[in-house]
Amino acid sequence: MQDTANPAEIKPEGSGFLPGLAIDSVIFGFHESQLKILILEYRNTGLFALPGGFIKKNEDINDAARRVLTERTGLHDIYLEQFYTFGDIARYDPEPLQKILEANGITPTNDHWLLRRFVTVGYYALVDFTKAVPNPDRLSDRCAWYDLGNLPPLMQDHQQIVQKALETLRANLDHKLVGLNLLAETFTMADLQSLYETILDQKLHRSAFQRKMLSLGILERIEKKYSGGAHKAPYLYRFAHEPTP
Repeated sequence: MQDTANPAEIKPEGSGFLPGLAIDSVIFGFHESQLKILILEYRNTGLFALPGGFIKKNEDINDAARRVLTERTGLHDIYLEQFYTFGDIARYDPEPLQKILEANGITPTNDHWLLRRFVTVGYYALVDFTKAVPNPDRLSDRCAWYDLGNLPPLMQDHQQIVQKALETLRANLDHKLVGLNLLAETFTMADLQSLYETILDQKLHRSAFQRKMLSLGILERIEKKYSGGAHKAPYLYRFAHEPTP
């Protein structure tokens, strides 16, 4: 069993961390025409959750989110967006955290800081699936990618956090360079359309989609390289800059 002796996060008093405030992150990746999300599985509990963490007293909240994401993916300079704060009283349920602690050989007292009510700040992150190296935290066995349409049951209100993140991602498609972080540096128009269709969960008309994307002024077309085959190679594109408001 992994040694979990006295890491700061699981000490009863939670010294060094802001009380009652947490971070939960929906980490999106795109691979083989599937939108994927990184999920933690807690050992000996059957519980699944979004990667999360806490804010140190001397740490900016966005820096804390970047730190947590780097710990879980091994990546730096991740595209990160704060999208919602989840603070309903109904989300408070100490039972899963107690079960996780006990499964790791810790018997928490009733006033253990992790068993108190938390408000969580939701972030979504867009990462290069091929470069991420999923890494579990101290209390979990496994950190792995799951298809968006085939997620395991998530603890507490994490399914609602995923849904809100997806809604925000969809709303941001035409205003932020979402594909910049989910596609290769160069891509075809078909690759970009496949990404949009996967995020939106709907088919798009090819010609209309191409006209719309070109009109945004965010794509730079790259000179084609011909292979000498019977069919012309498709144009390659890369993102040039943010769309004009």
